[in-house]
Amino acid sequence: MTPDSKTVISVLDDDSILSSKNKTNNVNNPELTKRGLILLGTFGGLFAGIYAVATPFVSPALRRICLPFVPATPLQIQNVFTALTKQTGSLIDIGSGDGRIVLDAARRGFKSSGVELNYWLVLYSRYTAWKNGLSSQVSFFRKDLWKTSLSQYDNVIIFGVEQMMPKLEEKLDKELVDGRHVVACRFPFPTWQPEKTIGTGVDTVWLYIKGREKLDKDNHNNPV
Repeated sequence: MTPDSKTVISVLDDDSILSSKNKTNNVNNPELTKRGLILLGTFGGLFAGIYAVATPFVSPALRRICLPFVPATPLQIQNVFTALTKQTGSLIDIGSGDGRIVLDAARRGFKSSGVELNYWLVLYSRYTAWKNGLSSQVSFFRKDLWKTSLSQYDNVIIFGVEQMMPKLEEKLDKELVDGRHVVACRFPFPTWQPEKTIGTGVDTVWLYIKGREKLDKDNHNNPV
């Protein structure tokens, strides 16, 4: 064995001894082990919490047709109820978000309901209703809007996205009877003719009346 080989072996042996000592020290140091377990548990719990809260918000975006939560502005809400002037009865907000449309409708005398897929937004809406003393006047359901029957409602409100409007138009056409009022916000239906258009830009709303939605524009004389 050459002198250089002996030197290399000596260095390797020294490194092995140091590594072995470090491992022994770590095992024999309960304080260090306990600290590591605490950090691991903390980060694990934090990750689980973020996952639980974020999943309901992120998962709709992974669907083919999503309905993201974008809060209605005060002007949008004003335009919605301007479109429903003189209307009464039952009302449903499809994709009700934080419940602000449903709660405002209840204050105006509607028997109002909201359908929302996001579990946390449903809980928040119910809490807000309770906080404002409106729990007995509103209902919030965690449901898929495509599996929810709309036939029982006099008024339907939808803050939709462009991709879903054709499919939603078909659903409403099948389920609503003549005379029902539909207010579409942000995007109009592709073939229905509105009775009234209120607002501009993102605050625009379109009022449709079932049974008149397929008339020519010239036949929509005086909006109801």
